[in-house]
Amino acid sequence: MDTDDALTPEAAGAVCADIVSAVGEAVVGEETFFERLLVALLARGHVLVEDVPGTGKTLTARTLATALGLEFSRVQFTPDLLPSDVTGTNVFDERDRTFEFSPGPIFANVVLADEINRAPPKTQAALLEAMEEGQVTVDGDTHALPTPFFVVATQNPVEQEGTFPLPEAQLDRFVVKTAMGYPDQAGEEALLRRRAGRLERSPTVEPVVDAATVEALRAAPEDVRVEPDLLTYVVELGRATREDARVEVGVSPRGIQRLFEAARAQAVLEGRGFVTPDDVAAVVPPVFAHRLVLTADATVSGVGKPAVVADVLDDVPVPTVESPATGG
Repeated sequence: MDTDDALTPEAAGAVCADIVSAVGEAVVGEETFFERLLVALLARGHVLVEDVPGTGKTLTARTLATALGLEFSRVQFTPDLLPSDVTGTNVFDERDRTFEFSPGPIFANVVLADEINRAPPKTQAALLEAMEEGQVTVDGDTHALPTPFFVVATQNPVEQEGTFPLPEAQLDRFVVKTAMGYPDQAGEEALLRRRAGRLERSPTVEPVVDAATVEALRAAPEDVRVEPDLLTYVVELGRATREDARVEVGVSPRGIQRLFEAARAQAVLEGRGFVTPDDVAAVVPPVFAHRLVLTADATVSGVGKPAVVADVLDDVPVPTVESPATGG
């Protein structure tokens, strides 16, 4: 699909469905996971995937980039990785006797930051600054990153030795934190059939859209209506996390804004021009859970962040919002 025209939320939803379908044909995984990646993309943010190795995170990110018609880059984060290894550096040109900027692997549309928690904090900060600002600064010179720019960062929840966990302030930079999870039995059998049939180990997908259309998709949520009662609901959910006795640090005002943006993106995925309470509820767990800091007592008691978010959803009254008139 090639278009520079604006997309209505309904039209954008149909395009997103095509993208999810294309990715699902190449990658064995849950449709909900692919949709959460698109929620982060449409919300003009980034996504953190916490999962064990071997579940297909790299293949998913590469396939998504291909389906979106975007340039893909993968950065393997290691303890000895320097910020310049990610952002790029100035290289001296012997012929001209001048320094020329050599872009790093971050200069791509879709960047897979693999095992981000294995890199030291200074290198993590270089990536996260680029995510926030859409640019990098090297030796005093600022270089704009490509547009669109979307980071899929991964971390392993099991092997923590020798890692540098992301602090809460940096986790807050990710719109969504999610997990791919293991495929079901049918999915794992499909993987074996691919290998038994000597098919390609990395199934390919054709581009569904191009960069211009991706930008149009990211603009579509701006036309999604959010009724006043739902705005109040979004704020009340965020504030409720701060009042929970098990929570030491609740969701920040930035987190509440991210929930608002993610809810509008979810409505686009559903092909609607207005947000419903179900849209909000669908994105609260991946948007809120990683932003919470639990008290020491809650941690010792084995309380999980998802359980706290689930209780908040149960406790905050859901508004009754009537569907806007057709074309809303």
